[in-house]
Amino acid sequence: MTAPATTDSAATDTAVSPDAPAPAPKAALYVYGIAPAGIRAPRAPGVDGAPVRLLTESGLCAAVSDAPPRLRPRRRDLLAHQAVLAELAAQGPVLPMRFAVLSPRSDTLLSQLRSDTQHLTTQLEGVRGCVELNVKGTVVPGHFADLVRRDDRLRGLALRTRRRPDYEANVRLGEAIALGVRREARRAAREVVDRLAPLAVRTAGGTTDDEQVLSTSFLLRSADETRFREAVAALARTCGDRLALSVTGPLPCYSFVDPCPASPAGR
Repeated sequence: MTAPATTDSAATDTAVSPDAPAPAPKAALYVYGIAPAGIRAPRAPGVDGAPVRLLTESGLCAAVSDAPPRLRPRRRDLLAHQAVLAELAAQGPVLPMRFAVLSPRSDTLLSQLRSDTQHLTTQLEGVRGCVELNVKGTVVPGHFADLVRRDDRLRGLALRTRRRPDYEANVRLGEAIALGVRREARRAAREVVDRLAPLAVRTAGGTTDDEQVLSTSFLLRSADETRFREAVAALARTCGDRLALSVTGPLPCYSFVDPCPASPAGR
């Protein structure tokens, strides 16, 4: 497999990028994912409407289609990528590729399956019977009155601002409250992860910022999905004044697979 030709967005993304189209190598293969040999080829059309086929080697298979002359992260192609992976995942474990991963030729891809068999098989076993759910948490700004009551420093700053109001004092108070609200939300985010992690096989942290203070993926046994969602709902009620929680999934296990083994030292 090669690096993505256009974007590293997961197939679940639906926004259309304004980026200019990138040419695909001549006769390249578009790679959707890797699964154990013996599964059925997906019936869903692939990217650019191309039929999806399986290349099999060493007990593994790669779901591929002919790459279009130019790859664009169009909504219909992102959804096609997702649909192919959904059909693969319905049959068993799959190592999902991000959108726009290409291989130059079928013999190159088969050679990779052959040389990386042990690594890929281990990765597949690690996600067998599992799904990925992503939990995000965003700051709830409306609880600052309670925060001021509980925080001696903020309460003192609010009293001084009320007694001697001016623009700079109001700005300082607003910044201090915003910082305190984010601090409380981050504390709640840590509590959420601590409570949910024991329900998962593994966790993987994602990118956060001042507003989205929680983004963590959880690898779950499929049988535990309902219990996990119930736990998230309970936590949403507990910390809803500080953190707004949302769950996305089930997703292909993007966050918990590494289709390419680490290169030996010196390579």
